[in-house]
Amino acid sequence: MTAIAHPTPAQATGGDAEDRAAALLSRNGLAIVARNYRTRMGEIDLVARDGDCLVFVEVRSRAGAAYGDALESITPGKRRRIVAAARHFLLPYKRLPPCRFDVIALDADELRWVRGAFDVS
Repeated sequence: MTAIAHPTPAQATGGDAEDRAAALLSRNGLAIVARNYRTRMGEIDLVARDGDCLVFVEVRSRAGAAYGDALESITPGKRRRIVAAARHFLLPYKRLPPCRFDVIALDADELRWVRGAFDVS
């Protein structure tokens, strides 16, 4: 993650959640390829390699349930932006690898990893 001189509390919380998510992926044998990949179309929090598969990971964090849980916060528009950013990430590839979209949700202190949370359709 790019260091921010004076992160807001939300940025600090998001950065901590991404660090925890990256550690979870690494413990499970995935290699982190990129963090905070940004395009004008959207951002991907983490890109990891799981064998031959590229995994685009959205990390969502919620301190409480007042506004729904972390998984519920991924709207169809957010999914479209993640997919658009993933397509941009894949542009340099001559042969496209298998890909999937995972979500790591952090609700309070509960960390959930949803593999294949959504697809490109």
